[in-house]
Amino acid sequence: MSANDFHHLASLFPDEVVTHSLVQDVELPGGAGTFALITLDNGLDHTKPTTLGPNTLVELGTVLDGLKERAARGEIVGVGVTGKPYFLVAGADLSAVKTLKERTHGLWMAQLGHSVYATLANLGVPSFAFINGLALGGGLEIALQSTYRTVSTGAGALALPEAFLGLIPGWGGVYILPRLIGPANAVKVMIENPLSNSRTLTGPQAFELGMADALFEPADFLEQSLAWAADVITGKTRPERRNAVDPLDDTVAVEWASAVSAGRAFVESKTANAAPAPGKVLDVMEANRTMGQAEAAALECETLAVLMQTDEFRSTVYAFLDLVQKRSKRPAGAPDRTLARPVTKVGVVGAGLMASQLALLFARQLKVPVVMTDIDQTRVDKGVGYVHAEVDKLLAKKRITPDAANRTKALVTGSVSKEPFSDADFVIEAVFEELNVKKQVFAELEAIVSAECILATNTSSLSVTAMAEDLRHPERLVGFHFFNPVAVMPLLEIVRAPGTDDAVLATAFELARSLKKTAVLVKDAAAFVVNRILLRLMGEVIAAFDEGTPAEVADNALRPMGLPMSPFTLSAMVGLPVAQHVQESLHQAFGDRFPVSSNLQKLIDNGVQSLWAPGPDGQQTIPAETLSIMSFGDTPSTAEEVLRRTQDALAEEIGLMLSEGVVAGPEDIDLCMIMGAGWPMFLGGITPYLDRAGASERVNGKRFLAPGVASAPQ
Repeated sequence: MSANDFHHLASLFPDEVVTHSLVQDVELPGGAGTFALITLDNGLDHTKPTTLGPNTLVELGTVLDGLKERAARGEIVGVGVTGKPYFLVAGADLSAVKTLKERTHGLWMAQLGHSVYATLANLGVPSFAFINGLALGGGLEIALQSTYRTVSTGAGALALPEAFLGLIPGWGGVYILPRLIGPANAVKVMIENPLSNSRTLTGPQAFELGMADALFEPADFLEQSLAWAADVITGKTRPERRNAVDPLDDTVAVEWASAVSAGRAFVESKTANAAPAPGKVLDVMEANRTMGQAEAAALECETLAVLMQTDEFRSTVYAFLDLVQKRSKRPAGAPDRTLARPVTKVGVVGAGLMASQLALLFARQLKVPVVMTDIDQTRVDKGVGYVHAEVDKLLAKKRITPDAANRTKALVTGSVSKEPFSDADFVIEAVFEELNVKKQVFAELEAIVSAECILATNTSSLSVTAMAEDLRHPERLVGFHFFNPVAVMPLLEIVRAPGTDDAVLATAFELARSLKKTAVLVKDAAAFVVNRILLRLMGEVIAAFDEGTPAEVADNALRPMGLPMSPFTLSAMVGLPVAQHVQESLHQAFGDRFPVSSNLQKLIDNGVQSLWAPGPDGQQTIPAETLSIMSFGDTPSTAEEVLRRTQDALAEEIGLMLSEGVVAGPEDIDLCMIMGAGWPMFLGGITPYLDRAGASERVNGKRFLAPGVASAPQ
């Protein structure tokens, strides 16, 4: 089949932003001959990545068919593919793929890609991919299907992220990559990287793995690539592929099986096999070791067609495209940006770990003076010292230049007095989570700062409205809740109290943007979004444990949710006293939905930091002395019962949050949980998961999301 056989598929997407295949003839240096160079370009600037939809692929296939005819006539000696500045191609057009209603359409999409790429691989002359920038998924597979590849040292974001997105690298990647760079390296690229926060490769890293044959600097990348292609065509250069393997070799067969087995263990540890795609990648890789490329292509197409119809895939696209790529950039309820005030100096009240992280973030991203205060010089010095030490670490890792390091250090100062805040535009407190302490801090601040200065609280659970009650200007106070670790976690819950004015809120959102954080507007309700949901989840599991459910059963019952850590592990990481303090606040606000565990309090009273401890065999266990502190009921639950109980509790709590207007919609709940709690994107966020599990309808009588949003289109 050729690309022309797929016009019926392309016609289903009249609104596709087409990435055009622009061809020019280039005379190669040294008299090597005429070379046809294809540039993939959608005609838009660098903010609009090039993608591969059906119309794009049909056009590319038609162009390649023409070049194949020219090659047969001896008019060209080779064909190259490159992209517009900063991009080779960003992969398949997911917004198009998610709308495919029928399995047949998905199969056509998979077959179309294979047809086009097969032409590229069999032109009758060598084909070259010049990877000048981002190359993801199907974009990287264009390079893999080419005879030879060069990559720029400036190219970033090279990856096959399909396992993360709910698919497989279905246009030849699963077949070619393990043969090109070895099975263990292929599992790293196709499984480990995608499931590790969708990690990508740089150009030099891809070259080191053997994914490219030559590495050139970006300044003259195309010229160097063309000269190299000329040398390859004339025989002056013969690329060596040090990591390439023959899958039929007996030794390689063992390595192949070992790599697949290791990949399965990694998938289980990361996802608890809660989504089908990662396992399917490994299934296809395991099967294709003894297949020819055509047979492997058929297997990839069939697998893709099935995965494209799963709700897990559609939920992942919803989370990735609709939420992270779109909604996060246009926060629901955010005021007009033109109302925002400039921030030229920041104050941080407190010099503990959280406050120090905030100071570093403000100084690095805003590049404005930041003053930290605390009750004594020792604490202040420790906080400033932390910032300087973290800057030194960044310098040692070459993530910042010496000049940037010196400037950042100079921006952060400390004081035992709040007087330096007199000319600050924005002051945030990060002191002990006690309402009276915070109210006292704001009273002291209001006596010092200017009338225009914005006051912010980093509280995780307390009422912003209550903090503002005694202020002369309550309209200046806003919740600005970061997540720990500050440098890593992207979410900011921006809390609007009833009196917070639009200019203050607009400034908070602009600050979040400048800090490179994802901001979500939340109503002033106890624990806001993330902590309220997490504490409801943890409360159900701990309650089941207190009732007599074995710890191993209770703590592992939620593994089908694919969470980044178990409830007991999360409690230990947060700190048992902190978790208990927040739970008590929520119990006071919402009653018995948030029970306070007497067992947890006994652990805290006895100085126990974590329920689990390493046993003699290295396995996690509960020490006998820890068990002796606690008392249990006689109504144990099974893992299935704990899971269903927790699902229903979460569905209830989210339903209540939406009815209370805590956020604008379920999309904001999902965005908060993905960006603030590491809720798996491969599950699509929390509400699609609860919809699929049936909890939404069991508890609320309806799904959170309409059909077609994160499920099959209607």
